[in-house]
Amino acid sequence: MNIWSYILKRVLLMLPTLLGVVVITFAVIQFVPGGPVEQALIEMKGLGGGGEASGGGASQYRGRQGIDAERVNEIKALYGFDKPPVERFWQMLKGFATFDLGKSFYHHGDVWQLVKSKMPVSITIGLWTFFLTYLISVPLGIAKAVREGTRFDTATTGLVLVGYSIPGFVLGVFLLVMFGGGSFVQWFPLRGLTSDDWATLSLAGKVKDYLWHITLPVIASVAGSFAVMTMLTKNTFLEEIRKQYVLTARAKGLSENKVLYKHVFRNALIPLVTGFPAAFIGAFFAGSLLIETLFSLDGLGLLSYESVIRRDYPVVMGTLYLFTLIGLVVKLLGDLCYVWADPRVQFESLAK
Repeated sequence: MNIWSYILKRVLLMLPTLLGVVVITFAVIQFVPGGPVEQALIEMKGLGGGGEASGGGASQYRGRQGIDAERVNEIKALYGFDKPPVERFWQMLKGFATFDLGKSFYHHGDVWQLVKSKMPVSITIGLWTFFLTYLISVPLGIAKAVREGTRFDTATTGLVLVGYSIPGFVLGVFLLVMFGGGSFVQWFPLRGLTSDDWATLSLAGKVKDYLWHITLPVIASVAGSFAVMTMLTKNTFLEEIRKQYVLTARAKGLSENKVLYKHVFRNALIPLVTGFPAAFIGAFFAGSLLIETLFSLDGLGLLSYESVIRRDYPVVMGTLYLFTLIGLVVKLLGDLCYVWADPRVQFESLAK
């Protein structure tokens, strides 16, 4: 099986998976009380938020009491709920096929444009998290494997495990309290990626201001993934170092550096390279909600959370569709990286 046949087969397998996720989510949404129609009716009655659900379906929602049926039908038509669920589902699928994700009920704008407007924040945090994790964790993991059992290995393991045991959100709170003006010093800002006067700053000033704002969010985001990648690198290298081909290379008189970087390094990096696409995308979304909420960063994580709370269904379905599609593509890229890193692996084995 050549590469193009394999890619075509995987793409065809993605379609039912993607469709299944969309169908299940759409079906669940139909039974969730407190939808946009009910919330609009509650606001008309001056009852506040959408927490007045009676526990039943939409027809039992108390927000409809006291509102004439004609007004209810107008609001249904406004949000498109005057049509049967099957018809709304097919319209949504047709839009998804052309990346038309619909219009937000809350933001009153195109969902795709809304997602693109939030991407810079998530991409910023994700890129810094990803690159710092790999640039520090891989060399540190190799050093720990080579110096296994030494004081260096023991001391760094302790530091890594402490970092892993502290959730990113808790670490973020600690950093804000210590360095964000909470109770001690105010070395870093509390919110946003840039200052209000960022547009008036020089190029050097903009770079400094940007780095000043992202320091605490990136530290809080890196902590957990940093520990996992370091220990994964160490264990992978240790496994390779103990294999027979390493003993044979040493017996032939090769220097330790040649054994490590010419033979061990290539084989040990295979698991890290294959996880490269997933780690790259995961850095954008994993834990982004808590970090963005804590540091008041208006990104995709915060958008997804708010859309669920506000029952903004087009945003919920649109972002879920995009994230699922990205996840499936990343999985395919991971398999292709695996073949690229280890030519011994054939597409036939991956396709099974």
